[in-house]
Amino acid sequence: MAGGNKACRANLHAPRERLSTETLNFHFAITSLQQELGAIDWYRQRADDTKEDALKELLLHNMREEMEHASMLLEWMRRANNDFAGFLKTYLFTEGPILKEEQGATRRRGDVSRRGERAAERGFSIGSLRDDEQVN
Repeated sequence: MAGGNKACRANLHAPRERLSTETLNFHFAITSLQQELGAIDWYRQRADDTKEDALKELLLHNMREEMEHASMLLEWMRRANNDFAGFLKTYLFTEGPILKEEQGATRRRGDVSRRGERAAERGFSIGSLRDDEQVN
């Protein structure tokens, strides 16, 4: 995406010159993901609305292509941002209720946070040395 496109630039919430390359690239990915998800929705609605079987099949095929594109963008985002990767790892491909996963994740983060607070109270803390807790 050489230089980004007008739609991506129009949605910036801060002056472009103050944004890092990483922030801009993530913005481009998010904007593209939104567009892919919008296309999925359009194709699905059109497929539901048509009575013509061949057209319905074609529209659903196109919808699945957009799902492929959205999935590829999510994978790029996962690779580009450790925080995002952590949340995807927590919630994707789980079987139980999603909110139970969130409660467990919150509890685990709280345990890590409380250990850091206790160390800080003793006057010593170097932060987490775990790779999965790095912040981009």
